[in-house]
Amino acid sequence: MGEKTAEVLVEIDGQVAEVQLNRPGKLNALSAAMFDELARIGNELAGNRDVRIVILSGVGGNFSSGLDTALIAAMAGQIDRLRADLAAPVNDSGANRFQEPCMVWRRMAKPVIAAIEGVAFGGGLQLALGADFRFATPDARLSVMEARWGIVPDMGITQLLAGLVRPDIAKELMMTARVIPGEEAARLGLVTRLADDPRAAARAFAEELALRSPEVLGAVKRLVDEGFRLPGAEGLRLEAVLQARLVGSPNQVEAVTARMERRRPQYG
Repeated sequence: MGEKTAEVLVEIDGQVAEVQLNRPGKLNALSAAMFDELARIGNELAGNRDVRIVILSGVGGNFSSGLDTALIAAMAGQIDRLRADLAAPVNDSGANRFQEPCMVWRRMAKPVIAAIEGVAFGGGLQLALGADFRFATPDARLSVMEARWGIVPDMGITQLLAGLVRPDIAKELMMTARVIPGEEAARLGLVTRLADDPRAAARAFAEELALRSPEVLGAVKRLVDEGFRLPGAEGLRLEAVLQARLVGSPNQVEAVTARMERRRPQYG
């Protein structure tokens, strides 16, 4: 019997880490092991100072078709255990075992780009929503599909979809579970940019982001993800606190020096 192939692949090239779902024969459907592996990898990359940008993608022309039907069937036979997992946060963030694989990308102080080809359904779409940016082919197919199984999306949807689309659009997508093409997803705000080759576009964008200080990239994530939800005075305070940390820091000085000398910055 051959060695089992890893269901999640990680390749680090310079400052960019690419994380790929690797069950192409199942359209990269999410298994129980993949939930835990994605969370583990995400937390490891969050602590890796050499990695500045992360790209999420799927092997074989699809991002992810969502939960594996075999996993859904197994869960149906273990309702008490499922309810216990749903009620148990795995860390101080409040995320449970099923939410952590999506929320870990939103929480890390690094830009995360999802490259979407083929399908991004249910849990697969929520994983993509955990990224800061989503590049998709015009003919990609996306769906918040949980209603078809008689459940609601619960892998961080309240945090990840908020602000991307209007509340009525969010309700429509979740209630109908309809499948939308990449072009419509871009119009609605679910997709950041359309590209014939999302992975290549994501890598090019990662190179562009690498020209900015890693502290700036992390601070911008906080300004938007936290600051946009704060009351006025608290949002202003967050801006001031983040700016005070950046001003005069080694990487801020390097950004200015590199610009004045017309060279690529070398951040520490």
